[in-house]
Amino acid sequence: MENQLDAIRSLYATFADRHARARERLGRGLTYAEKVLYAHLTDPEQPDLDRGRATLWLRPDRVAMQDATAQMAILQFMTAQVPHVRAPTTVHCDHLIRARLGADADLTTAFGENAEVYEFLRSAARKYGMGFWEPGAGIIHQVILEHYAFPGGLVIGTDSHTPNAGGLGMLAVGVGGADAVDVMVGEPWGVTAPKLVGVRLAGRLNGWTSPKDVILKVAQILTTKGGTGKIVEYFGEGTRSISCTGKATITNMGAELGATTSVFPYDDRMATYLRATERADIAALADEHAGALRPDEEVAAAPERYFDLIIDINLDTLEPHVVGPHTPDLARPVSRMGADAKENEYPEKLRAALVGSCTNSSYEDIERSAHVARQAAKLGLRARAPLLITPGSEQIRATIERDGQLRDLEAIGAVVLANACGPCIGQWQRDDVGKSEKNSIITSFNRNFPRRNDGNPNTLAFIASPEITTAYALSGTLAFNPLTDALKTDDGREVKLQPPTGDELPARGFARGKDGYVAPPEDGSKVSVVVRPDSDRLEVLAPFAAWDGNDLEDMPLLLKAKGKTTTDHISPAGPWLKYRGHLSNISQNLFSGVNNAFTGEVGRGLDVLTGERGLELWKIAKHYKEEGLPWIAVGDENWGEGSSREHAAMEPRFLGGRVILARSFARIHETNLKKQGMLPLTFADAGDYASVRETDRISVRGLADFAPGVALLVVLQHDEGMVEEIQVNHSFTADEIEWFKAGSSLNLIGARLRGEAPVAGASAATQA
Repeated sequence: MENQLDAIRSLYATFADRHARARERLGRGLTYAEKVLYAHLTDPEQPDLDRGRATLWLRPDRVAMQDATAQMAILQFMTAQVPHVRAPTTVHCDHLIRARLGADADLTTAFGENAEVYEFLRSAARKYGMGFWEPGAGIIHQVILEHYAFPGGLVIGTDSHTPNAGGLGMLAVGVGGADAVDVMVGEPWGVTAPKLVGVRLAGRLNGWTSPKDVILKVAQILTTKGGTGKIVEYFGEGTRSISCTGKATITNMGAELGATTSVFPYDDRMATYLRATERADIAALADEHAGALRPDEEVAAAPERYFDLIIDINLDTLEPHVVGPHTPDLARPVSRMGADAKENEYPEKLRAALVGSCTNSSYEDIERSAHVARQAAKLGLRARAPLLITPGSEQIRATIERDGQLRDLEAIGAVVLANACGPCIGQWQRDDVGKSEKNSIITSFNRNFPRRNDGNPNTLAFIASPEITTAYALSGTLAFNPLTDALKTDDGREVKLQPPTGDELPARGFARGKDGYVAPPEDGSKVSVVVRPDSDRLEVLAPFAAWDGNDLEDMPLLLKAKGKTTTDHISPAGPWLKYRGHLSNISQNLFSGVNNAFTGEVGRGLDVLTGERGLELWKIAKHYKEEGLPWIAVGDENWGEGSSREHAAMEPRFLGGRVILARSFARIHETNLKKQGMLPLTFADAGDYASVRETDRISVRGLADFAPGVALLVVLQHDEGMVEEIQVNHSFTADEIEWFKAGSSLNLIGARLRGEAPVAGASAATQA
């Protein structure tokens, strides 16, 4: 594993000057998020820093990729023909392991099923100088926290929950693979200057309340689109009462707000975690620069001057929460869960309880769950719903095995799964319910859209903290309130659980277990990366065609979506994960979970060329492509909410789509669409969504004068010959317009590497 200390020391040495320049330009002090952003500007004199409008061009300290998204990112990187990554990069094999029987059996199955993909990733990592974490080593975000995250750094990762590292004071941003490729080939990374939401924490967590309840409450307040284009920065005396891994839980699930990222300022809890994970030298360096790793004093004195919005949460009075089903912002205190279940006819019987995921699989999380389990065992209780445990990393697994928490959980009936994502991202093979059976589960995960965990649209997934989830497993019903209700033992006694306690870090230090890390050789030039022409898992990419200079005329409408359209709806995971490196194959899931606004069908629509109805949308798109017809899809609010998967943008482009017109977009997905040469547009008047009809032919005009801030015209040609014109907006910058013209950002990267185009956002000085 590379030694980061020199790189961190060099970064910290720039802080004083970078921060002083920013203060002088802005005429005020800086929040912590601003300090990290401005320290990573490619050009410290970048003239425009306007929040919500300017594009910041940044140099991230590292790139992280999980195995499902790394396949497409590496395939794109290979087309650039760069011999070695130009930023520290790691690949983590955590998504392709299917949960079914238990850790050992599931890992064995994964190695067999995914051998070709693992070898591709391993060999590419060796050839291009990337660190490689083998299957079973752990979930990407937990491994990043344990080994790579550091206060004041900037990391981008091809997974929406990359902000987990914000718990260690790092700005960590989820991106699509094309963004990662930019940095891997040495280009700057651009992001719209985020607005700032400040969350002021007062008091201390107590009793059953945990860090998870902080983010569940924030999600209720901001909703799944309230963080779009914003950084959520936590501050106040309450931050110091939360452990480093507890902070990571909060920042991790900030992805559910649509936020660019979330972050906590540096404190002694982070220093303690760095020392516990054998990085005392980084802790000492951070202590030397502690003032630069916190907001300026005037920010704490008058935060209203510095943040666009402030949310106040009193940890002393915060009650444990449960969110769901179907969205992570449908929240209520645990005391109201039973009544809500009855009122909304949610199945009260719990069919499974799951503890873990990248959000809640730290030592402290498992320790508090195990404390509940120890109480239960002494009281004569066992889990009444199947209880599945996912450790966050091999280091966590080995430590909780040594310290006894695994035995405590297994004693009440828990099954321990592999150190991987598993049920959190749809890699859960359930044998206990059919696809048509309505059922309830509860998890300590982060996301709960329909089909998210098990592919079953009728599974109602609720989210809570690990300890609350464990308590619900013991009761087997949503009607239970762990804070007040008694449980019955087999012999009829009524017993109550006490609030859990637990150490945030192991007293004897972490056990290492099987490391699972493979370092790249110094020279990988002789390593071969093979993609078989007949493979159904991997496919070499061909570039998308450049824009032909004309307006987009008479496009058929492939889809008008109604309601929530997440990336899970656009390109589901689960069984489709195995095709993440094969664009032709995975495109057969395009829009398969999207609700058709005209018919109510899911994933099906009308082929206007043949008049045939009820066809799978990907087949209609393929037909239009074969006929040389670019098409358009129309969406509702917050189109593309959810994960960072760029397949949800690559698939429509691959199958001939050119435009997504929606009421609004989620940040990562909108960027991914732009990167692939698509046009994400928004209705200037949201009410114009109603004007779009099933058989319309739709044109987008004004592209010859395509420019930032200049609206475009959409023309709707209705069946009876009536024409309707509507104005549409876009958020393209000048650089992003060049992506569209080139056909994709990757096409433009190739031109830059050949010296045919300038580097994005770079001044003459930085280009020299």
